[in-house]
Amino acid sequence: MSYQPNDMLQRARVARSILTLIFVALGSAFFRAQVLRKGEFERISKGNRERVVPLPGARAIIYDRHGAVIAENLPGYSVSLLSPSEVALRAALKSLARVVDIDSAQQEVVMRRYRGSPQRPAVIFNDARFDVISVLEERRIEFPGLIIQSTPKRFYPDGPAVASFVGYTGEVAPGDLAKDKFAGYKAGQQIGKSGLELQYESRLRGQEGSRFVEVDARNRVVRDNGVQPDDPPVSPPPLYTHIDLDLQVFAHKYFGDSLRGAMVALEPKTGEVLALYSAPSYDVNKFIGGVSREYFQQLLDDPRKPLLNKVTQGRYPPASTFKLATAVIGLQRGIVNMDTHMEKPCTGGYTYAGRFYKCHDHNGHGDINLAQAIAKSCDVYFYQLGLKIRLMNLIAGGVDLGFQKKTGIDIPDEKTPIFPEGRAYFDKTYGPRGWGEGSVLSMAIGQADDAQTPLNMARFYTALATDGKASTPHIVDTNVVRTDILKITPDQLKGLQLALADVLTRGTGQAAQIKGLSIAGKTGTAQNAGPDHAWFVGYAPADDPKIVVAVMLEFGLHGPAAAKIATKMMERYLKAKLTLISTPVE
Repeated sequence: MSYQPNDMLQRARVARSILTLIFVALGSAFFRAQVLRKGEFERISKGNRERVVPLPGARAIIYDRHGAVIAENLPGYSVSLLSPSEVALRAALKSLARVVDIDSAQQEVVMRRYRGSPQRPAVIFNDARFDVISVLEERRIEFPGLIIQSTPKRFYPDGPAVASFVGYTGEVAPGDLAKDKFAGYKAGQQIGKSGLELQYESRLRGQEGSRFVEVDARNRVVRDNGVQPDDPPVSPPPLYTHIDLDLQVFAHKYFGDSLRGAMVALEPKTGEVLALYSAPSYDVNKFIGGVSREYFQQLLDDPRKPLLNKVTQGRYPPASTFKLATAVIGLQRGIVNMDTHMEKPCTGGYTYAGRFYKCHDHNGHGDINLAQAIAKSCDVYFYQLGLKIRLMNLIAGGVDLGFQKKTGIDIPDEKTPIFPEGRAYFDKTYGPRGWGEGSVLSMAIGQADDAQTPLNMARFYTALATDGKASTPHIVDTNVVRTDILKITPDQLKGLQLALADVLTRGTGQAAQIKGLSIAGKTGTAQNAGPDHAWFVGYAPADDPKIVVAVMLEFGLHGPAAAKIATKMMERYLKAKLTLISTPVE
């Protein structure tokens, strides 16, 4: 190595240049890290030490037509767990299981929630009991990733009374998360599962907020207040319904535990649902936070089928309530008028093709016209009217009247009624030679191949009660849809209305009269494998209808039994309405 002064000077210059480049590079790196990328690294740092804890938004309150609460929110508690991995979460759950009751099945549910949204705290209890919260608070130091917070809990003040239409909420299922309807939902969140809660989920759902907690490298919470300002949840505006809660609760109490069947009340001109009740009912509050296996199995095993909404899903032969449809079709085709008599008077039965068809009155009704046949519910008269109309014409007329389609009510899972579409139905059901024109006798009186929901029969009677237009039932405000289905003259419609009023004054519904209230309607006794079902569909006041009520009483034996329930519902609603109108406004 040369130690000449010039060589040493040259090497010094090179060294200075190298050092200068090194310091410039280091300085640039420090400037980039500490100035240019400061925000980015702060976010990374916060991401390592801060965790977002969701704050569930309260669902919208649901009110009845008068402002009474149908569904609200109460304070509840949720328990969740922050975990860096599945292995750590499973270990934490096993430790928790030694303190509170978390069986293996529930642990797997928590693991499923974590896999669905690993960046969120895994929910352990959506609705924890206070004693569970107390135990966990006492031993919180043993579970440093534990998050206990107050959350809104859905509550139905009149739970069993409103179960038929309001539905309930529950945790979103893994299969639901893949549906477009639930895009943006996360595992562990609550959604509407049935009824209005499901139908109007987008309007009822609260907007989720968030708060921040600080954790260490092992995901243990070291600070849960003041880390960052909370982003509070937002509740949506209330949902107002047309339900009359007083009438709804009255129906629940009237049916009690002994009666089973369905009741629906409509405002005839608008289709507004005033009450909708299926008996027996069940307590929807027991479904909030997760229904117990024992209670759910009890409902499944109950032969009375409390989980079946008999108003919208129960399908029963409409029996004599369908005779008005037969009468309408006969009037439309010009086969009869209100004064028409049949060739054979009623002597207690009618013989056709060698078979004797009985009338419900074994003594017979004698020689009567259409108006009297409706009031007295004479089967023999309608047997002959059906034969005059002919089977395929009766079926075509029934389809035009809407007996083959759903009503379109705004709650999910409405069943389509059973009604033949034509010859193909009978060929498929009975074989080409297994049926004949005689099938019209049973169809004409609402038996055999006709099974309607109580709601669909109520819809049909809104046309009879008004101007021939049927109203689409709806619980929440929608565009009022009225369909002109009764293609008869105003005089013919008036004749039918007078005949329906006669049912209560001197016909089969006399026992159900209410003093001081004019009522029109039709009773029905539906043949069944067991005891017969009882029907009544009608409206009141008869001269200015404000309410249409359909009642189907399973195994009620005779129509008057259902009529007594229906007229009590009418009386309750109309008297309460008059009281409400006469109450001075302060």
